Amino acid sequence: MRNRKISLLSVLITISLMICFSTGCAGKAADVQTETKSDAGKTRTVTDSLGNQVQIPEKIKRIADAWGAHNEVVAAVGAGNEIVATTLTQDVRPWLYKVAPNLKNANTSFSVDASEINFEELIKTKPDVLFMNANEQNAKKAHDVGIPVVQLKITDFNSLEKCVSLTGEVLGDEAKKNADKYNAYLEEKMKMISGRTAKIPKEQKPKVLHIASLSPLTIDGKDALPCLGIEVAGGINVADISGNSKTVSMEQILQWNPDVIILGRILSGNGLNNTAQISNTDADAILKDPDWQKIKAVRDKKVYSNPDGAFTWDRYSAEEALQIQWLAKLFNPDLFQDIDMVKETRYFFKTFMNYDLSEDEANRMLAGQPPAH
Repeated sequence: MRNRKISLLSVLITISLMICFSTGCAGKAADVQTETKSDAGKTRTVTDSLGNQVQIPEKIKRIADAWGAHNEVVAAVGAGNEIVATTLTQDVRPWLYKVAPNLKNANTSFSVDASEINFEELIKTKPDVLFMNANEQNAKKAHDVGIPVVQLKITDFNSLEKCVSLTGEVLGDEAKKNADKYNAYLEEKMKMISGRTAKIPKEQKPKVLHIASLSPLTIDGKDALPCLGIEVAGGINVADISGNSKTVSMEQILQWNPDVIILGRILSGNGLNNTAQISNTDADAILKDPDWQKIKAVRDKKVYSNPDGAFTWDRYSAEEALQIQWLAKLFNPDLFQDIDMVKETRYFFKTFMNYDLSEDEANRMLAGQPPAH
């Protein structure tokens, strides 16, 4: 009889626990669903480079980026595969598509300079945020259709760090950590390089000209970021004019008579999906041209094509951290024997873009060449 009472009591307790557990779980499930819905609607406010207060979703999962150089900054903080709308095609930036392969699924909603935007296609990508250059006039139009717009700018190394930091802040915790890590790396390299080059007498520093394109013939001026890198690396920019990609005459270059010529790269295009790369990958174009033979850099065969990676190393990108090391090694190889550009390039891409760059791939970047396949 006693055993029967115990058995009956056990059954009643078990049933009670099951009922309690069932109702409790249902309550918790409802709480979780409520939390999830609540999280989905959460927003936060960031201040962009123009001082605009921009309300963005708490979690950023889908990125539109209308600034070509900034696509690579997004990749450098670990979010390249989250870009759903871009201004760059695979033909123009093959290395970027190599390190962030999900870009192949992105929509090219912008012209190369973002002057034209296919808003219908852009809206279809459902971006959580749209990054744009600070000078972009279409920002208001994007804002008016309900897309949060964060505008950024890079004019020098200080603003490059700020741009990377702001990108990390917008994209969230992991990107913020990566942004801090990148800025620490850039500062470390700049301190190391400038600490050595500062001791070089001015008369021993090479006079350098940074050519943006050969046709039309344009150069980068004294306050352009590519040329600020020249100064850090121990050279002197001979171009005494201001601005990026300024048209000059052959007579002006003859007057400057640089010791070293760096052949850079610029992007140009007309209209949506019509992009072209003006690329100076072959120094022979100058070395074999009789019109250039009067210039010291050409006579001494010191004409070099700039390395090219996820973006052009010399033009407002995160790879400026590699650019200054390449220039320092180029100008003063004896002073920077400890810099191995192949190893440094591989380290950079592994650390900041989570891509295992092979030795051959690093050499191709340094030579300004696209991926082998």
